[in-house]
Amino acid sequence: MRIDRVEVRVVGPQAQRFTWSHDLPEQYMTNTVVRIFTDDGVEGVAGVSNYTSYAHDRYTAETLRHLVPALIGCDPLEREALWRSLWSRVFPLAPGALAVVDIALWDLLGKASNLPIYQLLGGARRQIPSYASTPMLEDVSAYLDFVDQLLEQGFGAVKFHCWCVPDRDLELARAVRGKHAPDRLALMLDVENNYDWDSALRVAWELEALEFSWFEAPLMDYDLDGYRRLTRRVEIPIVPSGNWVQDLPAFQEALRREAWSRARTDVTVCSGLTPARKAMGLVEAAGMKCEVMSWGNTLVSAANLHLMLGFDLCTYFEQAVPYQPYEYGMKDVIRTGPDGMVSAPAGPGLGVEVDWEAMEAATLLSFSSP
Repeated sequence: MRIDRVEVRVVGPQAQRFTWSHDLPEQYMTNTVVRIFTDDGVEGVAGVSNYTSYAHDRYTAETLRHLVPALIGCDPLEREALWRSLWSRVFPLAPGALAVVDIALWDLLGKASNLPIYQLLGGARRQIPSYASTPMLEDVSAYLDFVDQLLEQGFGAVKFHCWCVPDRDLELARAVRGKHAPDRLALMLDVENNYDWDSALRVAWELEALEFSWFEAPLMDYDLDGYRRLTRRVEIPIVPSGNWVQDLPAFQEALRREAWSRARTDVTVCSGLTPARKAMGLVEAAGMKCEVMSWGNTLVSAANLHLMLGFDLCTYFEQAVPYQPYEYGMKDVIRTGPDGMVSAPAGPGLGVEVDWEAMEAATLLSFSSP
């Protein structure tokens, strides 16, 4: 089997836009999609999400323009060799560009072997509890109404993206916990790397008293000393954002220094499933959990879900809500069931089918190689 063509498209539909912090404008959500075709007729598909402030992203695709010619004529089942051949030893590349190729190769392997990716990774489980991951809303009242809707849908856990201003964030935390007891609703707070250390400690203490399940991204991920000091002062699990520590050596060093209570990453952040499974091995060896992200378009969520199900190191699947903006261009979607669980897709590979007509309708840029 040989790769004989690779297609890249940047998809940017007109959809509802959100933000996750008071100082961040509503974000343009871009889906960069890759299709890898082979001479045997087996095809691999993947996508990576990008969020930009004033227009749709094109830089991931432009990075791919210089990578995909190297794939032509290669054996797609030699994923490790291909990943290493694409990884630059001189200038860093956008991790999403490496990831989308690698995930597409795993999708292709799954289809060639008629197995879902999570079973190829180890098949630790078939389903996982889910939490609703919110955008920033206008005020506390809006959040309370939204939580009521989420409970009706079956969610048993909610993570708040909010203003990232300590006093306002705590007002929300107190209000929601005052209405919903810990045995009914698990809660998390994500403040997008916005706090200083003193604010992080103050908020962590109160979230601990409110019995939140974890406190996410209080500091920049690079601040390993700050995280290590914080985790030693509180009992609530402290989790990084997972967006900034993008390579295995840096990830391993953070684990070695015990900077976080739990690790966090994403297959599109750490450059694909091939390095992600190695990251899971490092986490397991460290005796920790890894709360894998799954925020983004369905193709991204599917890849991360397979990683979670392949290994038993993650507590929850992260379900971006409201659903629809993240589901554009898909015939199959991933949604939380009335029991609060997310199950493995049924098909081989990623197990989700793309609506190519819809993708074409919202394509902003496309090219293929050769």
